[in-house]
Amino acid sequence: MIDLRNLTIEKAHQDMKSGKYTSRELTEAYLKVIKEKNGDINAYLEVFDDALTQADEADKRFKDKTATLLTGIPFAIKDNILIEGKIASAGSKILENYKASYDATVIDELKKENVVFLGRTNMDEFAMGSSTQTSAYGVTRNPIDRERVPGGSSGGSAAAVAGDMALVSLGTETCGSVREPAAFCGLVGLKPTYGAVSRQGIIAMGNSLDQVSPFGKDVNDVEIIFNSLSKYDPLDSTSLTKESREVKKDLKSKLKIGVPWHLFKEGVDEEIMKNFKESMDKLAQAGCEIVDIEMPYSKYSLAAYYIIMPAEVSTNLSRFDGIRYGFSNKEAKNLMEVYAKSRGKGFGQEARRRILLGTYVLSHGYYDAYYNKAIKVRGKIREEVVEAFNKVDLIVTPTAPMPAFKIGEKMDDPVAMYLCDVFSAPANLAGVPSMALPSGMNKAGLPLSIQFMAPHQREDLLFDVGKKFEKVR
Repeated sequence: MIDLRNLTIEKAHQDMKSGKYTSRELTEAYLKVIKEKNGDINAYLEVFDDALTQADEADKRFKDKTATLLTGIPFAIKDNILIEGKIASAGSKILENYKASYDATVIDELKKENVVFLGRTNMDEFAMGSSTQTSAYGVTRNPIDRERVPGGSSGGSAAAVAGDMALVSLGTETCGSVREPAAFCGLVGLKPTYGAVSRQGIIAMGNSLDQVSPFGKDVNDVEIIFNSLSKYDPLDSTSLTKESREVKKDLKSKLKIGVPWHLFKEGVDEEIMKNFKESMDKLAQAGCEIVDIEMPYSKYSLAAYYIIMPAEVSTNLSRFDGIRYGFSNKEAKNLMEVYAKSRGKGFGQEARRRILLGTYVLSHGYYDAYYNKAIKVRGKIREEVVEAFNKVDLIVTPTAPMPAFKIGEKMDDPVAMYLCDVFSAPANLAGVPSMALPSGMNKAGLPLSIQFMAPHQREDLLFDVGKKFEKVR
């Protein structure tokens, strides 16, 4: 019997290398749990029928001693990451039968390592949401409390790992879409530096914000995946070049950590604040210096994000017109009706809301008043974050203002749902890396979480402080 609950990448690798079990046996163990749990949790939209064939190929590499650390490791993949020959619906009816014609770069890299892709996971439609309730294929439930959400938009990927239905997984982040599910499901979630991991082959939501991001049960697993995927990709125009990746990386024995207390004076759950203060005490005991910092522009991050993101959404989703690919309404009588009826029925409520909002802020007469101003605010936030890192090594906040909430609780109040991202937005707008990790449990047994932000391309600092925190939390 394989102990899936406490399994890590390194432990699985050593076990398969020593012959304790094979990749096929490990994959069968996960498939068994998926069969038992997924009907209720709905983490997977599809379990791939070739998973065991992939595992057999991985076992060949263990036999000929060419296996890498990721060979044979079972992954769950978010439904907006293209895998050649597999459906990639982005959680939307409008792409319900779309089969990818090529691999995303991150998938190509993982295939070189012979990982095992177990299946594609549920998500908020086109990654628009903080709860995985806007999917056209039903809600995903939190494995820790099935009456609650797993977070979003990468809730299926988080639920798969938290529910022992995958060892690790890939999600995507536009604003908290990996860190928030990590917080709600008791996992580690990393949002890398913008451009560190290729976006080629990812169904776009907001091009200037989207990033492929890994989930794991501990910091080391996330670090292994990031190191495997972080490389220059000539197919992605936003990919950091080899030269720009050559950043001097000195790890300090005593880290200086900045806390912008003024950003969360109100609106944060009492137990989260209590846990956060206790976490700061533990970091201080671990040898970190905790200092107060001011980030006055960052309080506008969420407002700026909810102008910039819908603008990019309205542009990106204009390609789904019922003509070229995806869902097409057969009742339409002319071209205009094809567009209107296909998009009207193909997109869900939240997608339509953001398309309308984005079209509005980009329209004549409102572009300067909204979009242009938001871009200027984003620039100020970026400058502010860079300036803060001249004084401290890391910035820390709670990951989310509340623990996992009940399914259906915020669906009628989109603003309350958007506020889930209040601590996530600065890192996404500034393009810096940020990592969420578990920091305890509340009285109801729900996970609590803190997140660290680091300077551009300093994921190593996140992994360093994360491992320190794992020892003292």
